[in-house]
Amino acid sequence: MERRVVITGLGAITPLGNNVEEFWKGIKEGKCGIDQITKFDASDFKVKLAAEVKGYNPEDYFDRREAKRLDLFSQYAMVASREAWKDSGLDKEIENMEKVGVVVGSGIGGIQTIETENRKCNEKGPDRVSPMYIPMGILNMATGNVAIDIGAKGESMAMVTACASGTHCIGESFRMIKHGYQDVVLAGGTEAGITPLSIAGFTNIKALTKAEDKNRASIPFDKERSGFVMAEGAGVVVLEEYEHAKARGAKIYAEIVGYGATSDAYHITSPAPGGEGGARAMKLAMEEANVKPEEITYINAHGTSTHLNDSCETQAIKTALGEENARKVMVSSTKGHTGHLLGAAGAVEAIICSKAIEEGFVPATINYKVPDEECDLDVVPNEGRKAEIKYAISNSLGFGGHNSSLLFKMSD
Repeated sequence: MERRVVITGLGAITPLGNNVEEFWKGIKEGKCGIDQITKFDASDFKVKLAAEVKGYNPEDYFDRREAKRLDLFSQYAMVASREAWKDSGLDKEIENMEKVGVVVGSGIGGIQTIETENRKCNEKGPDRVSPMYIPMGILNMATGNVAIDIGAKGESMAMVTACASGTHCIGESFRMIKHGYQDVVLAGGTEAGITPLSIAGFTNIKALTKAEDKNRASIPFDKERSGFVMAEGAGVVVLEEYEHAKARGAKIYAEIVGYGATSDAYHITSPAPGGEGGARAMKLAMEEANVKPEEITYINAHGTSTHLNDSCETQAIKTALGEENARKVMVSSTKGHTGHLLGAAGAVEAIICSKAIEEGFVPATINYKVPDEECDLDVVPNEGRKAEIKYAISNSLGFGGHNSSLLFKMSD
């Protein structure tokens, strides 16, 4: 028998705040978390802006020795997971921890460690490379460290699908619970990629904006958009089987009722023409949930602020929902607030959808000025709206042609 899956815990560390309360407050107030790069000297770089986590001190969360043995992307994952676990009210002394899983993905993993140890190897020789290089750098270690930290002994893995990673992690975890393999899963994404090599690489592939005004840098659906802004942080949700959550009197933020995942099989960086892969992902999510296009209230778009993504995603929404329904649905991208958290983006945006449903608030697409005829949907420009959200979709699209959509429902 297929089981229902609900969200009972939220955890986040983001450019808008280092916990869910601060983060969501920033979203509601329309704040922009983008500013000058401070993680390294970017004076020789064409890109000057990023959305960094602010005021983070590892020793507020870890002892000094532990912090030195954890790449920043693992630290962020653990911080968000601890908050989500605490928020859920679950107790590892009571739970069967063999039925608690962890699925936390990342786009590029421990890139800070990789860059640091590469410099050591080249400048000082191979014997100076840290013995912790591999366990700090490899991408599955966010999941591994979270599982150790929480004591979760169920299924433990990391999905890696570029900017769709966080959404795929939540979607696959949804299936684990739905089909009876797990009772609880901590699922999400983490990223700490504001490094010289990452910024240079994304700049040279022409993905990042070179804008220097932080309020005109990440501008999804705006005709003057010119690329995304790199961000960092993590988002983790606690997914739980509905009867399990109900039996312990857990607070339920929202229910996940559909998940769609497709491949463009087209190009390593460009979406398929018309966003056809993204459209299929949304359709699959709606089919699984048995929800009609006209029932969708809100779509949290991938909306990266690149020319191709935003125009193709607009077409995908029209294909998936039909022209008439697409004109009625509210579609916003919160990457104007947060920048693009790569592998963590979908997870952070799942938290946004959960809070939006809980509080009846649709976030805005901030810093929107110049309408684009190619992006002619209701993008909720500049001001969020109070609205009851029965069903919401969150889209994530990744390099490699990976498309994923989650369908959230207001809990009964």
